[in-house]
Amino acid sequence: MAGDGRAGRRRAFIGSFTAAGGPGLVTAEVAPGGGALTLLSAVKDVPDPSYLALAPDGRILYAVSETAEGAVAAYRVTGDRPEPAGAPVPVGGSGPTHLGLYAGYVLTANYGCGSVTAVPLRPDGSLAGMPSGRLQHTGSGPHDRRQRGPHAHQVQPDPSGRWAVSVDLGTDSVRVCTVVDGSPVVHREFALRPGSGPRHLAFHPDGGHAYVVNELTPTVTVCRWDAERGTLRPLTEVPVLRDAPAGDAYPSGIVVSPDGRFVWTATRGEDVLSVLAVEADGLRLTGTVPCGGHWPRALAEHDGFLYAANERSGEVSWFAVDPTTGVPRYDGSVRVAAASCVVFG
Repeated sequence: MAGDGRAGRRRAFIGSFTAAGGPGLVTAEVAPGGGALTLLSAVKDVPDPSYLALAPDGRILYAVSETAEGAVAAYRVTGDRPEPAGAPVPVGGSGPTHLGLYAGYVLTANYGCGSVTAVPLRPDGSLAGMPSGRLQHTGSGPHDRRQRGPHAHQVQPDPSGRWAVSVDLGTDSVRVCTVVDGSPVVHREFALRPGSGPRHLAFHPDGGHAYVVNELTPTVTVCRWDAERGTLRPLTEVPVLRDAPAGDAYPSGIVVSPDGRFVWTATRGEDVLSVLAVEADGLRLTGTVPCGGHWPRALAEHDGFLYAANERSGEVSWFAVDPTTGVPRYDGSVRVAAASCVVFG
């Protein structure tokens, strides 16, 4: 990792919900030549750091504080214990669940109020001050309890770096945005199937496809992505479970394999990881495996291993991935109460 001083050393950063007993922001070492995690430290100065993002140079880590007030924090991570890079900044939106780096800003997706906030960055990667702008989503969906208003659940740059993409569970839509004079603005909004409840989006390495995992129905929407025009075109919707669930399934994370041959999803209500084979303009479900715990909130891939943050059972599990079939094989876990996400440096 850049700036670490120990060649070849790999680290993972784990978010957790402190309100549910989590240790906060956790640093772990990744075993050389394998996927096992060893815990190194924990920092609990920001409540509920539920989602994390690492700067491209690996020196600064950003965390949302998923609280009613909502904030974003930055940490220097050149050592084994994250050090605050200034004070947390309120985002002016409730319940931020995700963040991404785009065009010199940290963008946060504020689930509670359905907005996206832009916080400018200094050249050293620290937060420059208060938010420079906020985009309020509008709209609703047919699900009476979950879609009475907008619920921005994810925001991230597209692979070209030209656009920021915001996924909204409450409005069944994806907004393609830019930042103008410090404020996020909508370039175009794209509708998905009413009631699908889009949660997270992952891009294919080819730069021409995107996959949206839906929370209110256990499916993935396959889309064409045009980075030149900033357009997203839904093509088909594919189930992530063999059989219809008895109740709400709550799909959560989605990851595309680095070689572009597989898509993996997590489903919390069923405690499974699904394997989908990538086909021309589509996906094919090939099977599911247990997630290694209960309530897999997020997924991550690193060096041939898949990692599940199992929130309610309180651990991060890792799986060796068969390169031919894409099937994950459980390989171990480490205890992290109320684990919510994992990123790698």
